[in-house]
Amino acid sequence: MDAENKHAADKVGAATASLRPQQDECRWDGVEVLQYKQEGSAPFRDVTRQVLFDDPDLAAQVRYFEMQPDGYSTLERHQHVHAVMILRGRGRCLVGDRVLDVREHDLVNIPAFAWHQFRANADTPLGFLCVVNAARDKPQLPDESALAELRRDSTVAAFIRT
Repeated sequence: MDAENKHAADKVGAATASLRPQQDECRWDGVEVLQYKQEGSAPFRDVTRQVLFDDPDLAAQVRYFEMQPDGYSTLERHQHVHAVMILRGRGRCLVGDRVLDVREHDLVNIPAFAWHQFRANADTPLGFLCVVNAARDKPQLPDESALAELRRDSTVAAFIRT
């Protein structure tokens, strides 16, 4: 490697190398625990969010969401895909027209425009990493027609919270 490339590689390595140690279970040094969404903006219960990684060079964001027992995320869909890794607890999720049981280390793929919602079991928090595009569209909430379509399936109807 010539001197110019070595200098550039050293500079990049020094600028991007970092460690964000875990301070408590599912809490990391220097990461603020935020509200999931603005209260009243959409239906949800007992959910927090942390942005663990956000680097424009990768154009992706890694976020950690946690819901308390019986908490649930908003029923929504987006143009972008999600990759969700369950880190803590057990629960269920809706993806499209399927309700899935999830537990630690399961990986959930949420395709573009798939309705989705996560819910923690009654006895344990549910925490998961979510990897998404850094630049992404705003969530779409279901209108009455979409809700009626989702509720045609009795399993989905029993699961969703709005």
